[in-house]
Amino acid sequence: MPGPVRNASRALSPAYALAFGLQLCSGIALCALPAPAHAQEGLLEFDIPAGDLASALQLFARQAGVQILFPYDAAERKRSPALKGRMTATAALDRLLEGQGLAVATRDARRITLRAAPVRRAARPRPQPAAAPRPPVPAPPPPVDIVVTGRAVDVPVAASEMSYALTSIPRDGLDMSAPLSTAALFQQVPGFWVESSGGEAGNNIRSRGIPTDGFSAIAFAENNIPVQYDGALGYLNTDQSFRIDDTVARVEAVRGGPASLFMPNAPGGVVNFITRSGLDEQGGRVTLTGGDNGFLRFDGYHALRLSDEWGIVAGGFFRSDGGRRPPGYTADSGGQIRFALDYRGAGNSLSLDVRHLDDRVTFYLPVPLRLGKDGKPEPVAGFDPLHDSLAGPETQTLPLYNGRVPTDFDLSEATHTRLTAITLRGTARLGGGSEWHGGLRWRSSDTARNALFPTGTPMTGAAYLATIEDRMQAAFPDMAELALRYALDGAEFPDAANALVTGGNLLAVSVPLDEVLAETRLTSTLQAAGRHDVALGIGAAHYAYRFERYMGTLLMELADEARLIDAVALDARGAVTGRYTDGGVQRYGSLFDAARMAVDALAVHASDEWRLSPDMRVDFGVRWEVNRIDGKVAGQTLVDLGDPTTLADDQLLVPDGSLVRLRRSDSGFGWSIGGNYELSPQLGVFARYTHSFRLPSASNFNTAPLRTDQQTVPIAMTELGLNLAGDTFDVSATLFSTHFQRLPFSDFRFDTGTNTYVETTEIADTRTVGAELEAVWDPAGPFDLVMQATLQDARYRNFAFTQLVDGQPVERDFSGNRLIRVPRLSLRAVPGIALVKDRLRVEMTGEYFSKRYADIANAQALPAYLLIGLNLRALLTDRIEMGVHVTNLTDALALTEGNPRNGSFDSGVSDDGYFYARPEFSRTVRVEAALTF
Repeated sequence: MPGPVRNASRALSPAYALAFGLQLCSGIALCALPAPAHAQEGLLEFDIPAGDLASALQLFARQAGVQILFPYDAAERKRSPALKGRMTATAALDRLLEGQGLAVATRDARRITLRAAPVRRAARPRPQPAAAPRPPVPAPPPPVDIVVTGRAVDVPVAASEMSYALTSIPRDGLDMSAPLSTAALFQQVPGFWVESSGGEAGNNIRSRGIPTDGFSAIAFAENNIPVQYDGALGYLNTDQSFRIDDTVARVEAVRGGPASLFMPNAPGGVVNFITRSGLDEQGGRVTLTGGDNGFLRFDGYHALRLSDEWGIVAGGFFRSDGGRRPPGYTADSGGQIRFALDYRGAGNSLSLDVRHLDDRVTFYLPVPLRLGKDGKPEPVAGFDPLHDSLAGPETQTLPLYNGRVPTDFDLSEATHTRLTAITLRGTARLGGGSEWHGGLRWRSSDTARNALFPTGTPMTGAAYLATIEDRMQAAFPDMAELALRYALDGAEFPDAANALVTGGNLLAVSVPLDEVLAETRLTSTLQAAGRHDVALGIGAAHYAYRFERYMGTLLMELADEARLIDAVALDARGAVTGRYTDGGVQRYGSLFDAARMAVDALAVHASDEWRLSPDMRVDFGVRWEVNRIDGKVAGQTLVDLGDPTTLADDQLLVPDGSLVRLRRSDSGFGWSIGGNYELSPQLGVFARYTHSFRLPSASNFNTAPLRTDQQTVPIAMTELGLNLAGDTFDVSATLFSTHFQRLPFSDFRFDTGTNTYVETTEIADTRTVGAELEAVWDPAGPFDLVMQATLQDARYRNFAFTQLVDGQPVERDFSGNRLIRVPRLSLRAVPGIALVKDRLRVEMTGEYFSKRYADIANAQALPAYLLIGLNLRALLTDRIEMGVHVTNLTDALALTEGNPRNGSFDSGVSDDGYFYARPEFSRTVRVEAALTF
């Protein structure tokens, strides 16, 4: 299917074209707004009538051209005198605040934050690293924060006012923990079950028992705009499209709650990466990090204020790595750069962000293991599961077939993403307490994923030969004996009776993607039986991609940097008369797919945050979304390339020249209502019910365009929680229940007898109940403690079906089984200590995960495990810092998943106790030095 991916796009329908046109015109109009004069302390015209102080402060902000943050409940209980005339902004604010019990906490050219006495405490950030000494006198209490994730309005709220569960990770928290991947960062979020054992990209994340892999239910956002509209696109997980670097200022993660109202494909939550602005900070930093296995990384950023209204940020990273399980060649190489230009003035804002990613990272897969006499996993003789790699020089470059086309497969290409994203965001003051918010993101990317996927289970060479003997005898009648030979030099494979061999698939996938995302949102404040902060938004997306996949199946020895093996037929004289394999390839073209897809998405959402009284808030909202998919999928046929000396080329999957057309439309309607009641200025309780949905992903039809098992999946979620922000102790606790209905579950099993995939899909429900806890204890003194815990019971429901086994019907019933790979208990504790007048900070991390199951049948157990890490950060001078980061300090063998290629329904273990599973990585040590300027 030749041609660039953009040819997969069709003309936008009038509705979609209108949405994009409105957004584009709004962005152009915003760019054309005249830039006001620099915000200096000159005379301004103020006309603020007497009335409610909160309304007066908002009018002051608009007339002064600044943003003002203040505790609304304190201001609403006070009356403000009229203010009219020409005066400075400072003088005007002083007159408004006189005798009101409010004072300025922070102030700069664009933002003023007020505090009350006593001041309401917001959720405190995690303990600070040793970035600077503590001041000799206590700092003023922190102001009320603006939480931007999971909301459509920019009204400040305190932790005790929140009606959903949110975790905020500030920049110092990112620096202290130095996560090895984007997914690893989310281990700091309770309720998230993260598998970061795939490397820097291509991992899995789940929230509150959501039974789908990848990022199909957790959305990534960058400054509240999706990084990728559909994070569930096949072989294109969202974490392949994004890397954390020094240009990220903080991270906010919402579990459940209203996330699905304002973000597409986010029933389980949203993770929002908020980037730095040259208007918020000045200066920069460069960091050099080195580690074991040849790891080297350079990070840097520079923020610069050009004027009172304009600021820029530039930064990024470059990294080279020999690999977490080194394959004998450079495993990871590449980087990311970002440039951002920000404007804010007179109540308007504009931001232009350009990000380019060109990064190649290895996708790590399961390793061979066996069950010991005690039933616990242990290494296979001759293979270290924490340090060895089946991939190596012999599998790095190999001639295969992409359909009918001979192709040189390159395993070192790994997961290679080349991406450019340009984002335009802005706000405009409309008057009358209303604002316009808009965002437009264009993204073009080309992603390839080349990997070596192990298949089946390890077996002795003799056992393998027994499985192919009949086919070889039929193909080569003069065969007297079967033997194994090394593919490159023809040397005899030693001790076939005991030495182990294994199968593997060299899989190459290419997914070029072009995407445009847009959203226009209007917000306003109304007074009717209390205060209403309302929002109405419309979002649209158009994306098109090309999906191409081919695969060849190998035979290898079971060893580090495995060598390829040929299975050969010998005649009575010992001469080779035929080969089952060809240069180690068991089957050329064991998989081939080609498809083009174009998707139009349109969503409308509305919300209202209603403050009924100073102590009570209610928020509710709705979302309607429709996706329209238009695609073409190539038909397939089998061909024999005609080499009579081998069976490897007898069944090559190739396109047959036909195209199957796909046209479908899916829609969903969701809503959420939550309420919060403040028992005290430090303690609030909340409740929420959310009815959400997940629309079918276009990639579900990449290989089966006529399938009928994909429909909109309804999702119900209930939450009860509390938020406590005390002087030395902060707690966030949530009880939750999640119910999925009519969810398709696929068993994608590789049949080692035919060297082809067999797929089975069944429809079932799931239900999960659980509790989340996040606590920070920071008493006076050098010690502090952060803890997260998730306890959940996640079960399949209505999961009964009939399966054919050897041609005979067998009844299966997985109802009541625990969800695949979800631990019942997850614990994370981070004790820390600050020494040497806070110039040295040391943290130890402990992460415990209870037993899980690798398959839906709950037949293959994955044992509980404990990971211990160490982080150290020292301020050597006022500008130079040093950090040390150690993961998996004890080199624990911690299994996160089995081998999905063996089937997710019942993966099983061989009679000899051999199986495949993917572990967390071995102990890793990294040392960094940072210079701040």
